[in-house]
Amino acid sequence: MWNKIKKLIYILILANILFIFWGKFFNPPITLTQISGLFEFGKLKRDYISYDEMGDHVKRAVIASEDQNFFNHNGFDYKAIQKAMEHNGAGKKLRGGSTISQQTAKNIFLWQGRSWIRKGFETVYTFIIELVWGKDVILERYLNSIEMGRGVFGVEAASEYYFNKKSKDLTKSEAAWIATILPNPKKYDPKNPSAYLNKKHNWIIRQMNNVSLK
Repeated sequence: MWNKIKKLIYILILANILFIFWGKFFNPPITLTQISGLFEFGKLKRDYISYDEMGDHVKRAVIASEDQNFFNHNGFDYKAIQKAMEHNGAGKKLRGGSTISQQTAKNIFLWQGRSWIRKGFETVYTFIIELVWGKDVILERYLNSIEMGRGVFGVEAASEYYFNKKSKDLTKSEAAWIATILPNPKKYDPKNPSAYLNKKHNWIIRQMNNVSLK
């Protein structure tokens, strides 16, 4: 019995290693989050595109909104994590300190939700994809797989869904709107923004001027 368990563990480890290296060259066939969205909303809108096809506006907008130190950290932004812990410890509305690399690891390999087990796996995957994939691939996988609406995944599908154009043709303002809804894409709608979303949208536009795509 124990030999069978060890064999299964070895197979799972090998499968994970192969999937990680495969992911350096290809987008995931489907993710657990996409499967969840398909069951919840009865649709799966996505259109995987290459890094160069995405256009610079949407890259800058998402980095400005989610992780301005993306090109400078090793997958973990320790200052952001510390600030999030202090913020949450003060009893305020929960704030995350995850980087784009961490979110990519979660979206591609894992499941949504909060647990120490998932966070542990996320840490391991983040460390590995930083070494194996590199920044451009991580950003491409993130922008192709992240949830951006009800059953809508990735920047290309979001651009078509909200603005009827390809992501490379988005204006600076339109790209900022896509980034604005990322914390809660099931709830927020750029076509019907609240005062809070308008304020955040304007902040992202200003921050985009500070983002350099290395």
